[in-house]
Amino acid sequence: MEKKQEYSTIIKSRDYMYLYLKKAAELHLKGLNEYEIKQLALRDNFFQVKSESRKREIAATVLKRLNELDEYLIEKLVLGSRETSKFIALYVLLKTDLLFFEFMNEVFKDKVLYGDMLLTDKDFSLFFQSKAKQNKIIASWTDYTFYKLKQVYIRILFEAGLLKNKKGDREIIPPLVEEDVLTHIKNKNDSIYLEAMGVISN
Repeated sequence: MEKKQEYSTIIKSRDYMYLYLKKAAELHLKGLNEYEIKQLALRDNFFQVKSESRKREIAATVLKRLNELDEYLIEKLVLGSRETSKFIALYVLLKTDLLFFEFMNEVFKDKVLYGDMLLTDKDFSLFFQSKAKQNKIIASWTDYTFYKLKQVYIRILFEAGLLKNKKGDREIIPPLVEEDVLTHIKNKNDSIYLEAMGVISN
């Protein structure tokens, strides 16, 4: 990881946000800067949400994620295939949420690597139990928090196209991504995120 991150549960309210991120990326490609995108979100309710706090939350989150992407990846997020676009949105989420990255890197990656293409409730339980033993912050969270995190992780992976279903034993779908995008991310020394998302190197 490039910079120190803290464990948090913020992903419960700031999850995949694919469509919001893509809309912000489209504005960026039209030449709008960060301040102008934020103003559209807050003043004109560009993201079409009800509360003032949600406007601010979405604007802050998508701009933070957008800042993690270079121009090439922003363009691919907007203009690439749907699978590639969603993959980039997942990639930037992994870069900005430590616990979700660790789940993908320690659980999802191994599932794909060893051909065990079902993601079960037990996988989540064992992961969260292990993390609670390793970290005081995570150990302080309630069972309900872990339940909500599991729900959010499943929904993110389903929306990103990496799970076929959300119920029961969930079938994993390996990502389909444009090869030049994978090469670009590897050249950024970010292969760890590709592997966490189930991209197995030859």
